[in-house]
Amino acid sequence: MNNFKKIGVSALAGSLVAISAHAAEVSISGGASVAVGSGDDKAKSTYYQNDSITFSVTGETDGGLSITTKLELDGDASGGNGGDFDSQSVAIGHDTLGTITFAAHGGDSVMGGWDDKMPTAYEEVFDLTTNADKDVIGGVSGNNLWRYDSPELLPGLTFSAAYQATEQTGSTSAYTDMGVSYSPEMLEGLTLAYATGEVDESTSETGDDVTGTDESTMWVTYATGPITVGYQSSEADGPTATQDDDSTSFGISYAITDDFSVSYGEHELDLGSSTSDQESEGFSASYTMGGTSIKASFNETTNVRGVANTNRDSYEIALVFAF
Repeated sequence: MNNFKKIGVSALAGSLVAISAHAAEVSISGGASVAVGSGDDKAKSTYYQNDSITFSVTGETDGGLSITTKLELDGDASGGNGGDFDSQSVAIGHDTLGTITFAAHGGDSVMGGWDDKMPTAYEEVFDLTTNADKDVIGGVSGNNLWRYDSPELLPGLTFSAAYQATEQTGSTSAYTDMGVSYSPEMLEGLTLAYATGEVDESTSETGDDVTGTDESTMWVTYATGPITVGYQSSEADGPTATQDDDSTSFGISYAITDDFSVSYGEHELDLGSSTSDQESEGFSASYTMGGTSIKASFNETTNVRGVANTNRDSYEIALVFAF
């Protein structure tokens, strides 16, 4: 018993020495929002609340490696899972070698973060309509995800890649994607990007019956003064023609003042399983007062999920707090 106590005290003392020798920077950030929204498919307005707190701890080794761990406490009342750790990750970075991140939960692949890059004052033009928010290039946002982000390879040029493998009883799946982003120095405000990814799935543990989906996206944004415009084209080629989907998006935002901005966007979704294209358009606005913002979106979608003459209007107004 005495030996156990001695070992415990020694370990604690060693930990305290290590902490004092390599001081860590601790930060806490978060936000909360209260919103009301409705649409043609809802009998009445719906009220809901979202909130999250992110804890971040960063330290540096003697060799110049930075190590950051993050935990996000997400209380999404609308989803009924308040209090869950929505995101957990550890990142190891070096100024000249880049950053490797392992996300145990809630990680984003390259495509997952680039599913819609259009400028907007608030929500995507298709996001508020039930069944309309289909991502052609969903990528991966999930558990046990590895990701690498390079430093600048050339002025304005960066590279990213991600990998996730999942094994379950009777099935396996693997996802890989990569992308490049370029912001040329000679044309300030312009960003060009391209990414490609592949999903391989099998219904057997041996992987003998692998089927795959190839995804790709290209987007460009240009900001000059208070105006930002963007265009994006994405496609997914599945195992059959009915699983081949394409989408195009356009967006423009205008900062009327430092605190007030508005935007307009369009989105067209061509589903391989339908002859009717889903088309969405909408307006958004945002007004900021310090750490508090009032945001609103009003969207219209026709042929929802490729079903002809299924048209819906939707809106959302939110009060957002950030710290």
